[in-house]
Amino acid sequence: MIDGKTGFTGGINLGDEYINRKERFGYWKDTAVMIKGDAVQSLTMLFLQMWNVSELKKEKFEPYLTTMAKELKPETGFVLPYGDSPYDHENVGEEVYVHILNHAKKYVHIMTPYLILDNGMLDTLTRAAKSGIEVCIIMPHIPDKWYAFAVAKTYYRELIEAGVNIYEFTPGFVHAKVFVSDDDTATVGTVNLDYRSLYLHFECGIFVYDNPVVHKIEKDFQETLKKSCKVTASDIGNTGIFMRICGRVLRLIAPLM
Repeated sequence: MIDGKTGFTGGINLGDEYINRKERFGYWKDTAVMIKGDAVQSLTMLFLQMWNVSELKKEKFEPYLTTMAKELKPETGFVLPYGDSPYDHENVGEEVYVHILNHAKKYVHIMTPYLILDNGMLDTLTRAAKSGIEVCIIMPHIPDKWYAFAVAKTYYRELIEAGVNIYEFTPGFVHAKVFVSDDDTATVGTVNLDYRSLYLHFECGIFVYDNPVVHKIEKDFQETLKKSCKVTASDIGNTGIFMRICGRVLRLIAPLM
């Protein structure tokens, strides 16, 4: 957040590999959004709450907030920042993803660096695909953590058999956390499709509805898709025995990954 007027969120961290100045896992594909206006106030509040979460003395937030006096402009849609915390009982990031999957009519396109699913999220993804929704997931082809990638591959067969299309980004590593649906709904943020991110971490994101930026997010997905290869059932069968065994064993401790 900058002066309460501009905010950023997404997968991009502070490091040379995130801007491809240093290559570690092939080309690093990431996504972030910049917001301006009243929505930045919500993002600022999320930051201050995380900053102050362990303090007994509560700071006053008012000096960091701007006055909200503008009228809503429905023709521009809605931009809603959201946050997730392990200190409460609401899994907001998961709820946003489930909402998009359950309300899609045509398609849901996903980019995620990790795929470590509980039964609920796995069921939501497969149910959406079985209902006729086009569900596409872009994963890395060159992983940053081999063990997380091994676990992710254990979900491939069940997802593909349910009708989910899985692609791997051939040039390198996908670090983007993106859901986009039906040309009118999208979210970009820090929330991975894994246990730790959905249930144990501080995370945040931007939910966008009926705003022109959704088309830009979908365009970015399609450009990434052109550089990705589709995973088939035969590809799964060709996975090395070591990776398959490791994936199955590590899946038993997936909530810790």
